[in-house]
Amino acid sequence: MVDFGSGFWWMMAAIGLYFVAMLAVGVWASTRTRDKDDYMIGGRDLPPTVAALSAGASDMSGWLLMGLPGALYMGGMVQAWIAIGLTIGAWINWKVVAPRLRMFTEKYNNAITLPSFLGNRLVRGGRMLRIVAGLVILVFFTFYISSGMVAGGNFTSSAFGGALSESFGWGHEETYVVGMLVIAGVTIAYTLIGGFLGASYTDFFQGTLMFLALLLVPIVVLFMVGDPGHIIQRVDEVHPGAWNLFDVGAAGGVIGVISLAAWGLGYFGQPHILVRFMALRSHEDAVAGRRIGVAWMALCVLGAILTALFAIPLVDRGRIALTNSETAETVFLDAAIGLFPAFLAGLVLAAVLAAIMSTISSQLVVTTSAMVEDLALLFRRKPLAAKTALWISRAGVLIVAVVAAVMALDPAESILALVGFAWAGFGAAFGPIVLLSLYWRKLTGIGATAAMATGAIVVILWPRTPWADIYEIIPGFIAATLVAVVVSLITYTPDAGVEQRFDEAVALSHRGLPTQPEADDAAPATAAAAHSGETGQAQGNPPQGNPAGSNGASPAGGRKAPWESSS
Repeated sequence: MVDFGSGFWWMMAAIGLYFVAMLAVGVWASTRTRDKDDYMIGGRDLPPTVAALSAGASDMSGWLLMGLPGALYMGGMVQAWIAIGLTIGAWINWKVVAPRLRMFTEKYNNAITLPSFLGNRLVRGGRMLRIVAGLVILVFFTFYISSGMVAGGNFTSSAFGGALSESFGWGHEETYVVGMLVIAGVTIAYTLIGGFLGASYTDFFQGTLMFLALLLVPIVVLFMVGDPGHIIQRVDEVHPGAWNLFDVGAAGGVIGVISLAAWGLGYFGQPHILVRFMALRSHEDAVAGRRIGVAWMALCVLGAILTALFAIPLVDRGRIALTNSETAETVFLDAAIGLFPAFLAGLVLAAVLAAIMSTISSQLVVTTSAMVEDLALLFRRKPLAAKTALWISRAGVLIVAVVAAVMALDPAESILALVGFAWAGFGAAFGPIVLLSLYWRKLTGIGATAAMATGAIVVILWPRTPWADIYEIIPGFIAATLVAVVVSLITYTPDAGVEQRFDEAVALSHRGLPTQPEADDAAPATAAAAHSGETGQAQGNPPQGNPAGSNGASPAGGRKAPWESSS
């Protein structure tokens, strides 16, 4: 915890500089935001590096720098199974989902939200599916956004509670509320101004800051000690078994380890991550995005693991003062304050803010997209003017943010618990149907709707069952998959047009990828491109408006769309 003095103001200067930089990026992004599509998906022109770091930063949130280090500090290396499961899940998500989702969402009427894609892809029962999907996003993301705001309040109280108490006489509650409102206010401001592009490019800079901070802390500790073997030995002396990745007893047994690793299942259903895939310049950029994103993630979680474990002997010796001894979720903050000069410590603390704010902003955009595009505007027969729809989207951001902030005023659970609940909800409700919609032609709208409702309900009810030790994403994901398959097989009827369109989208999604030789799929892909307009008309589901987006540019960031090449 920081005391009031010159160090406090140097830290405030560093954090203030960070806030100004984020607002500046939001203002820049606003100059490239002309309509609702730009505001919600950035005109499908996101470079792979920005998409990768944006997906990672919006994914990791305060969990990476607060929740995960706290769990590792308290429970040892076995808690790293969360990070292992997530890293593997992220790689599979980029490999299996990203290329197809990018092409499928463009192919199916240029869908700009996940519910609208599912509604367009699954033509029978698609309208009801969009409504249910929009409601699931609205409910679970409100909890998720609230968890980010809770993290912001806890950050302020942990880092600056002593200084603010000394200077202004504030207690924990006042510090928490003021910090939460300031952090939420800055995040809401640049999200309101810049929309999806503002969130994505601030995420890129925030992801870079998180990466540097997470590697800097353990490197500095190693330089201080001078002997890696000594710090490893000291950790084991203070916390025996801390380095044991297979200490299943410390994780609650085999079921506990499986539950930790099962976090990786959640990736397939996270709308704020999947929308980054949809916004790529082309499906071919998913290859570079996967390499950059997974490398960034692996190094970040390694930094979080080493920071937490290296802090164990430093706290024991009094070199670092642990602010929160119950959950240890402040260990990264405490290490930065205890090890670095004030201004540098402020920049490291800004990395924690970056993790928190990047997730809040991304989730605000996706939640608003669901509320506006998939709930409110779905019932309008006439489309709104571009500017009107843009301002309605901004109003949606404000409404969702206010509700989440009110919920965050009285936090009842840890950051990890809140994130875990929302992560499981999205993973179980959306994960199975996203995978099936991209890889199984027989999935129906009725089957997907039933599966989504099943996954969400199981996640909500599972903690109240006798088997609550199993992470709720596991039964939720399994139940939703079974329901999707069974109900779809019952309600499916063959339709040559629907199946042909699915095959065309699959063929197009293979083009240009290194795993699929160009010679093998050139002919079917070309044929698919040649017939794409005809089949869309024949199925009564024609492309709506300009498939390249309202700005007239191609969705591939300057390259022609596949159907344009046929002319």
